[in-house]
Amino acid sequence: MKIKNIYFLLFIIGVVVPYYEFISFIFENGFDFKLLFDQLIATRISRFFAYDIIISAVVLLVFILNEKTGVKNYWVPILATFTIGISAGLPLFLYQRELKK
Repeated sequence: MKIKNIYFLLFIIGVVVPYYEFISFIFENGFDFKLLFDQLIATRISRFFAYDIIISAVVLLVFILNEKTGVKNYWVPILATFTIGISAGLPLFLYQRELKK
């Protein structure tokens, strides 16, 4: 399997898995974003993961903006990072970068 196909597969997984949990939360609790945020920062370990992902997303954005040369629609992985998460934004950017080769 070519690396670009692996990146695309990881992008799909990076969309489906997190959104499964998010949609399950919405079905159980409605659009209660206060509860979502409260649960996100409820424990030290959940804060650890939240901070780790936020910092990783910032690093990814810096990486994309630095490496965007020649990548068409480099803004799409940025949008994916903000709307889905780094689990979608990173493999999508790597996939796009492989397409330009």
